[in-house]
Amino acid sequence: MSPPVVVEVLRGHVVESRHEVDVAVVGADGHRSGFGNPGRKVLARSAIKPIQAFPLVATGAADAFDLSQRRLALSCASHNGEIGHVDEVVAWLGDIGLDPSALECGAHPPLDASASQALVAAGMNPGAQHNNCSGKHSGFLTTCVHLGLDPAGYIQPDHLVQRDHVTKAIEAACEVSLDDETPVVDGCGIPVWELTLDALAGGWARIATTDEGRRLYAAMAAEPFFVAGSGRLSTRVMQAEGATCAVKGGAEGVFCGVHVESGLAWAVKARDGAGRAAEAALLWVMRDLGFDPGVELEPLTNAAGRPVGALRVRL
Repeated sequence: MSPPVVVEVLRGHVVESRHEVDVAVVGADGHRSGFGNPGRKVLARSAIKPIQAFPLVATGAADAFDLSQRRLALSCASHNGEIGHVDEVVAWLGDIGLDPSALECGAHPPLDASASQALVAAGMNPGAQHNNCSGKHSGFLTTCVHLGLDPAGYIQPDHLVQRDHVTKAIEAACEVSLDDETPVVDGCGIPVWELTLDALAGGWARIATTDEGRRLYAAMAAEPFFVAGSGRLSTRVMQAEGATCAVKGGAEGVFCGVHVESGLAWAVKARDGAGRAAEAALLWVMRDLGFDPGVELEPLTNAAGRPVGALRVRL
């Protein structure tokens, strides 16, 4: 087992904190490598969203409702809740004969501070459409409507859209059996399964070999704002990379990506769950693999906006 990637947090010239990060790299041919413990079990959280969105395309639901690349990108998104995100989700639900009351993801204020402040200023409470996962949930609902399934309870692991489609897509892509496993509950209420980090990276690599996966990745690359939003690393990387790579982060320090043409994929997990460490490791891995996005992390600043530190990666 090789040492993990280490992300150091500098305040001036002083190393104030260190984060250890495990990395898995998997090729379309199944070749595996990495740093630290690529075989460790993790909860993929939102970094698995393109795989969860696979049935939306594979069942024909995306074509039946003529979903745009923008909506396919939203199906893989953890969006900021900016007005463009929210308006598109509400319009999408209307086009399948539903409204935000059908969403079972719960409500929280927009992740984007400006959008959240605007909502407060307007005297409005956040709704489920503002939830960062509302695009993914709209994808589940679209699949239910297309297949004639009662959407009520679609977030439960025994609902047919989860049991027969989303979970099966995870099993096929990541080459795992979840029959004897028990999921836990993700932040938006859906099942989240424990997978090894290299199985997660393998899932990203494997769907890149399919028409459905390439279609989802192409939508993410074409509409990166709708995958995350203003200032977010996923959006910034894909804006810089164009159609070359697709990337997606998740809670508790998980980040995945794929070079779509070659199918080479990677997954990182900060052992302490630090998102800043996962972001730094993602950029380092991409450069190490030859896919430098030309994106840098913002410096650490104090309350006056003065740069006071930075993150760096060491092996």
